[in-house]
Amino acid sequence: MSEQIKIALVDDEQLILEGVKMLLSKEKNFSVTTMANDGNVFLENLETIDSDKFPDIALVDVQMQPMNGFELVEILKDKYPNLKIIILSSHYKTSVLGYMVKLGVSAFLPKNSNKKLFIEAITKVHENGIFFTNEDHEMLLSYMNNSSKKKSLFDMEDDLSERERDVVKLICQELTNNEIAEKLFISPRTVESHRQRAIEKIGAKNTVGIVIYAIVNNIYAPA
Repeated sequence: MSEQIKIALVDDEQLILEGVKMLLSKEKNFSVTTMANDGNVFLENLETIDSDKFPDIALVDVQMQPMNGFELVEILKDKYPNLKIIILSSHYKTSVLGYMVKLGVSAFLPKNSNKKLFIEAITKVHENGIFFTNEDHEMLLSYMNNSSKKKSLFDMEDDLSERERDVVKLICQELTNNEIAEKLFISPRTVESHRQRAIEKIGAKNTVGIVIYAIVNNIYAPA
């Protein structure tokens, strides 16, 4: 039996919550373990939820009151760094790409996405930590061609060293520190040092930021 993917839903529109829950309930590998129509309520839920029901992935709406989705994501990334987050929005991506990179969000889905894409995104985020469509990739590349925007996302004083680039490529291939160490003939501790240095240089919050940086700088091409 496949592992159940535990999902949290956060949206201030009750009909959206109920509709998404109904859609996901038809997938045998998905389980909606908590829902909230307010960011503060969701944070309270996470404080009290049983460990066996703690979500792997949170689907978070952007336009909520009193706390918007990005404010919520900042808190979640600080308190629950292993919680993967997919942003849902009625508006498309251009205006939120910067937030996605800086906050380490795993995917961005328009609310009018079809079911197939929706299910694929959740599955890929659970497996790989990130999900990009070809359109996402093209939009990221276009966005990064604007030097001012690129600087605001990756304001790097130092370029990655050759060894750091090697480590980043292997991180993008989902290798562990031990596996990277074996491939590069260095110690796992040295790998971790390169990983942390790359994160600091890039200004990323986590591995998602590393992957996005690698994609837009042609260090790594997603399959």
